[in-house]
Amino acid sequence: MTSRRDFLTLLLGAPMAAWACRASRPPTTPPGQLLSTGAELGHRWVRDGRAPAPQTFTRHQVVVVGGGVAGLTAAWALARRGVRDCVVLELDEQLGGTARGASSAVTPYPWGAHYIVAPTAAQHELTALLTELGAIEGYDDHGAPIVDEALRCREPEERIFYRGRWYEGLYLRAGASADDLRQLDVFQAEIDRWASWRDASGARAFTLPVSQCSQDPEVTGLDRQSFAAWLDERELRSPRLRWLCDYACRDDYGLLASSTSAWAGLFYFAARQTGAKVDPQPVVTWPDGNFPLVRHLAEAAVTRVRAVVSSVTQGPDGARVVAHTDAGPVGFLAERVIVAVPRFVAAKIVEPLRAAAAVASAPSDYGAWAVANLHLRDRPRQVMGAPRAWDNVLYQSKSLGYVTATHQQGRDVGPTVLTWYYPFTDDDAAGARRAISGAGQPEWAETALADLSRAHPGLRDLVTRVDVAFWGHGMIRPKVGSLWHPQRLAAATPVGRIHFAHTDLSGMALFEEAFDHGNRAAREVALALATR
Repeated sequence: MTSRRDFLTLLLGAPMAAWACRASRPPTTPPGQLLSTGAELGHRWVRDGRAPAPQTFTRHQVVVVGGGVAGLTAAWALARRGVRDCVVLELDEQLGGTARGASSAVTPYPWGAHYIVAPTAAQHELTALLTELGAIEGYDDHGAPIVDEALRCREPEERIFYRGRWYEGLYLRAGASADDLRQLDVFQAEIDRWASWRDASGARAFTLPVSQCSQDPEVTGLDRQSFAAWLDERELRSPRLRWLCDYACRDDYGLLASSTSAWAGLFYFAARQTGAKVDPQPVVTWPDGNFPLVRHLAEAAVTRVRAVVSSVTQGPDGARVVAHTDAGPVGFLAERVIVAVPRFVAAKIVEPLRAAAAVASAPSDYGAWAVANLHLRDRPRQVMGAPRAWDNVLYQSKSLGYVTATHQQGRDVGPTVLTWYYPFTDDDAAGARRAISGAGQPEWAETALADLSRAHPGLRDLVTRVDVAFWGHGMIRPKVGSLWHPQRLAAATPVGRIHFAHTDLSGMALFEEAFDHGNRAAREVALALATR
């Protein structure tokens, strides 16, 4: 069994582990649980191939494989088009994938994705979803929707902890040299240039979703080098700027700038700006992150079955889906199937993909994540500097810090839940998963507590519970050369009666990408059903 210090060293580094072991008494780990994310069940039936054949098949218009954001979006979009005979199959007990959430007596809180970017005028479907939720309060002079102020992230949005003090924002200006600030200005000028860039058709270089981005070679060529190399070419080597860029890549992609596609690195900063010197689109969030979006989308999934899908085949009478439930094998015969699972899973269960040698050459790399929810009976003592914020980042930590669930509710004192995020940024993601294999709630809880206690002395005495989720294949990662690879661009093409929807098809694990692909697949299916 890995010792506490060894586990802390692996995740937080030797200096931090040594500090934690010196600074705290022999710990009593708070109670909690390690949540199941469905991986064990999926391995049993899909990887090991143990699902027996069903005796009968029930007929439906559409079967959706996967109850994450992409699959639920497809069901929602089909229902809006009048297609109600739609069955959603999901192996996990809870829908939503990495956008799930939960609730305590104190507050709702997230288990993964915790915000979206306010839509632009061009994002009609996302605007429609938010309108159904009552989240749009009007439109500006350019036709862009105005999100309800109660859902726009409440100020202060971000702060950073450095050498015993909190500072506003994510760029560490305190102590920055004149050259540090000059390089920041140069970098922002580059972001402004890309934010205002348009190709001959008027398409932006970077916007949400990726399907609306320009495919001009000047833009897509950025995918062939790393973000770090792009910064090096411009002699942008300020440690503070490089930390910010690394943080951005860790935050959205689970990578460092040295491994991230330069296209993805610039996308992080430029996609939220509609032009030069324009304020970024605001962050939209709920106390439980994106889970309210999931709940609303799930209302359209009238028929839901907890099942592990082992095969998807097709023939002249329709597409056949074989799955396994606790009650035994089940079969579905559908006019159309939407496969809304990661590409590596689809390649195991979809017969046409198993037979296609091209699948193996499509570049896909999946990063692991851990999320810990720390339940507090009271707030930790406020240290010097910037006031409590929604997003709280530790400058010298390998984690991403934490978000505060009650911040959006305007509750700055009393009990709360802090959601701590840890991305595994190793290039060898499989090796990282093996390295922490067998870790339980105590190891993760101690890591989160050690990490955050540096900024919040006395935190341990306020924590009543720590629950943890480990996402072993939590997100597709946009490594160099992966985003505009021909195989990725072709992967969304339907194969006969089988359609595909997932963030893997963008190479970017964002809510907006899952939502976009779910809508696209639904449009394809609705058109096919209407013209049959």
